[in-house]
Amino acid sequence: MLSDTFIREARKTDLETILEIYNQGIQDRIATLETEAKDLSYMSNWFKQHQGRYSVLAAEKGGIVIGWASLNPYSSRCSYDGVADLSVYIAREFRGKGAGEKLLTALELKARENQFHKLVLFTFPFNRLGQSLYMKMGFREVGIFRNQGLLDGEFVDVMAMEKLLSCG
Repeated sequence: MLSDTFIREARKTDLETILEIYNQGIQDRIATLETEAKDLSYMSNWFKQHQGRYSVLAAEKGGIVIGWASLNPYSSRCSYDGVADLSVYIAREFRGKGAGEKLLTALELKARENQFHKLVLFTFPFNRLGQSLYMKMGFREVGIFRNQGLLDGEFVDVMAMEKLLSCG
């Protein structure tokens, strides 16, 4: 467990490291259907869209960002205003060591502060490390989307998970 890791709001100066960690997730084929590495321009535009209610948190250890998590719009329809999609990415060498749990805990607090009542996420059924974290944090499997997307020319399934933050 990374006891010396702390969570904070991500800053623009973190973008190169956030980009590197995101591209690791793309390269490793465990967290996204994206297949092409992103550049700093892409990440800067993404970061501009993640201010205020849809924020980004960074996990920092020894002055270095080792992971990040974000609240993302689930739908543009106003009826889903209280639902946020989330993303969590951890640098390769720190996966499975507690940073994801710290990020999810802080992200849930941020979601409540911003009047979200529900969090949803989409993961690959073969991403057992991620699923064990989500289940530990109170998420439940909603179902599997069969052949949801293409990854390296092959159809892959995607699992939907959710966590209710309030009853109301």
